[in-house]
Amino acid sequence: MTDTDDAAPPVDQEPATDTPPAHAWAELPAEHFRLLRLASLPVDRHTGARPLRFVQFGRVERHAKGQSLLRLSIQIPGQRLRKEQNLLEVWIDHRAKEVRFGPDKGLSVEPSNRGLGRFLLAQGVAWARQHCAHYQVEGGALPAKDALNDEARARRDHCLKAQGFVVEYLDPLQLKAQYSAPRVSSLHPDWHTEKVQFVELLDAAAMLEQAEQNLREQEVKLRKQDERINALKQEDSSLRFTIACLVAFCLFQAALLIWIATR
Repeated sequence: MTDTDDAAPPVDQEPATDTPPAHAWAELPAEHFRLLRLASLPVDRHTGARPLRFVQFGRVERHAKGQSLLRLSIQIPGQRLRKEQNLLEVWIDHRAKEVRFGPDKGLSVEPSNRGLGRFLLAQGVAWARQHCAHYQVEGGALPAKDALNDEARARRDHCLKAQGFVVEYLDPLQLKAQYSAPRVSSLHPDWHTEKVQFVELLDAAAMLEQAEQNLREQEVKLRKQDERINALKQEDSSLRFTIACLVAFCLFQAALLIWIATR
């Protein structure tokens, strides 16, 4: 090797960075899917209309000697979401005997105020209780963006407290908050089942059949209404022609009488 070769830097050498390597499970896509029914609810003055909707619930989990992961996601038909939206992760550290709920930026749910936040937390808690009920829960800070007004802050705090988490504020203005829980066993795996419901495959098929039958019945009703409207239009045209003939005859009679009177 020549001196020139010794002096030249390696071609593939890259500058060192402080960014840690991504975890092997960081981008796992959902593997199991189920259908969820979001019940129709009254209009909310802050979040707007809340009609009946159907969304897709995705789930994937991994287990290793040192840790386990559950990732839950919600997909909305015809709507694109940001990467961090509608995503809940539950990481189990078996060495430290600790459970962490994520993502770190906070749980962002769309559509909001439909019970999906409690549903995702309940599913994560149920899975954690099944695998490590005696583990401790790693607390964390709550993003300030989740409490831009009193209504949003109240909904967030109610959601967390209903699942067994403790919410503490670190400042008088209630801008900085953190959540915590003693152990996984202290958390609750329940949610508003009247707001969010699983739809089984046979139930979904029955709903589609019922919807198709309703459409056929509506088509028959519309066809009958169209026939009735067409019949009424024909009658209306006949009546208009008759009235026009009578008006013309009356004018002729009036003109004839005037002519006779003036003769």
